[in-house]
Amino acid sequence: MNLQITHYNNHFKIKGVLNRQNVAVFQNEFKNIFDKFSSLTLSIEDLESIDTYGVNALAQLHNESITKHKNLSIIGLGCDDLYEHFKSESAA
Repeated sequence: MNLQITHYNNHFKIKGVLNRQNVAVFQNEFKNIFDKFSSLTLSIEDLESIDTYGVNALAQLHNESITKHKNLSIIGLGCDDLYEHFKSESAA
């Protein structure tokens, strides 16, 4: 399945697969997003799989929210790879 990104105001839904082949689509969608919104909610409930490129793209978005003092909420269970990445980051 391809990557689908839908949104209503500042609530975005990510559906499908986020990987090396389509990470540029994700990055283009969220480029300068914190210039438009002070808070952002990202639902990964329908994310079927993610590779390291996708995890890094989400981590970069997270880091950008911190540096720009904006709120980023990632909601939904998503997939285990993403959960394990952020779990290991917080433990370090």
